[in-house]
Amino acid sequence: MDSTGAQILFKSLKKERVDLIFGYPGGAVIDLYDELSRHPDIRHILVRHEQAAVHAADGYARATGKVGCCLVTSGPGATNTVTGIATAYCDSIPLVVFTGQVPCKLIGNDAFQEVDIVGITRPCTKHNFLVKDVRQLAKVIRQAFHIARSGRPGPVLVDLPKDVMLHKTAFSWPKIPMRSYNPTSTPNPNHLHLAMKHLREAKRPLLLAGGGVIASDASQQLCDLARELGLPVVATLMGLGAFPAHEELWYGMVGMHGVYAANKAVNNADVILAVGVRFDDRVTGKLSSFASKAKIIHIDIDPTSIRKNVRVHVPVVGTAPKALKGIHEIAVEHTRPEAWQAKHAAWLQQLVSWRSEQPPDYREDGRDGTGIKPQAVIECLHKLTRGDAIIATEVGQHQMWTAQFYGFSRPRAFLTSGGLGTMGYGFPAAIGAQLAFPDRLVVDIAGDASIQMNIQELATAVCNKLPVKILILNNAYLGMVRQWQELFYERNYSSTCMESQPDFVKLAEAYGAEGFRIERLKDLEPVMKKALKSRRTTIIDVRVAREENVYPMVPAGAGLDEMLLV
Repeated sequence: MDSTGAQILFKSLKKERVDLIFGYPGGAVIDLYDELSRHPDIRHILVRHEQAAVHAADGYARATGKVGCCLVTSGPGATNTVTGIATAYCDSIPLVVFTGQVPCKLIGNDAFQEVDIVGITRPCTKHNFLVKDVRQLAKVIRQAFHIARSGRPGPVLVDLPKDVMLHKTAFSWPKIPMRSYNPTSTPNPNHLHLAMKHLREAKRPLLLAGGGVIASDASQQLCDLARELGLPVVATLMGLGAFPAHEELWYGMVGMHGVYAANKAVNNADVILAVGVRFDDRVTGKLSSFASKAKIIHIDIDPTSIRKNVRVHVPVVGTAPKALKGIHEIAVEHTRPEAWQAKHAAWLQQLVSWRSEQPPDYREDGRDGTGIKPQAVIECLHKLTRGDAIIATEVGQHQMWTAQFYGFSRPRAFLTSGGLGTMGYGFPAAIGAQLAFPDRLVVDIAGDASIQMNIQELATAVCNKLPVKILILNNAYLGMVRQWQELFYERNYSSTCMESQPDFVKLAEAYGAEGFRIERLKDLEPVMKKALKSRRTTIIDVRVAREENVYPMVPAGAGLDEMLLV
């Protein structure tokens, strides 16, 4: 029996083992939503804005390692997804986004709610499709999921004209091989031997973990290699959690707001094994002075990422698990761990000295009446959760304080917009993670400005009885921009004061959620403890020191050694 395009879509989703989809209906996809009601094994989460649908699918994908999925209508429904798609693209997150489109005969005729979403998203998707023939639909969906999850992951968009969803054809599940798309997964053995040769000769080796370690589920292989050889480890923002923060070999995050020891390590190492790193400007600072003493070994699944920004001495193209395992096997065969560690004792001692000299720290804890120190809030959260929560963030100062003070010890527990820096990302992402792991504690750490970008999703969380926690570090400023204005623009706080804001506790209650406010340091731990135990959607509004800054800070255009310190 022939199936309609709508029926083929949901049959294909089941073949891909999709059981959760985020979306928002509209005229162009009304037939899909009609069919959706006949598939109770696919749970649909109705968001309140299409941008949130993509962020929620993104959070689900980051927390689980699966492909996130969402469905929206044409026109503004489709264009509202662009920020979420670009966010996923910058951070290499596997998504498949289905957008409705006007009937084929109306495409190009300025029909109601028509946009060229394929053209709009071409620069920020790994690939996209416009399906004009129902006979190609199953094949396109199969290819979309394969492209999204394989190689360097990323978002794929599938545009679905309304009439194609009504046409009929026989359903069959196609084979996956694609002649034009064959990412390299197995690294060249010669490159692995050369990488180990440089590591063996190094006096000051360093392991730099990026988001690719987590995306490829290579954390265990990275930890095995580091422990075997006693390699000190640092990470980018996206790599946090790849190596446990409580272990002695951990030296922290690198970059603009990286910790002192990590930045010093990068600029003094003589060999850097970089895994799944983009070497973007927030990590490198001034390129001419970045890691100028080091030979760089760069492992990445995407060959176009290698040598894009920094000089690389040994390129290793392939999956991180295979590359790290290969280097480890060579190391075990040819290296005596005792001799290796003795050779690098002075280097490790220097790293420990840098760590002791300038640990992540902050002045005074708020007892002067100027508000609770935001760093103390993050430390309190870590203490109460024992570092075991899934943490999402928005973007800004609170994001950097979270990276510096939470201490991530497992992969896929830190969900944040690294490449695009998207305000409004964290709360929908936390919703996606909570749906993936209903029994785990999920906390969105937010600023009072960024939480208002997608605060309407309180309705989504409450409607679905999700116990997501929103921890607002409320300084009544657009904090990161204000910090730059203070340091580099003579305290000209132009358009960054956010004192006109809602009462977040009352707002929570208006949506049917629970709200708490913390204004005194002595109330921080007991009130937060109570709020975290709630089984309801919860806002915790913490009034923090208004003009607290994030340190260390590497000014724009400066090298990693030119840090502004506390």
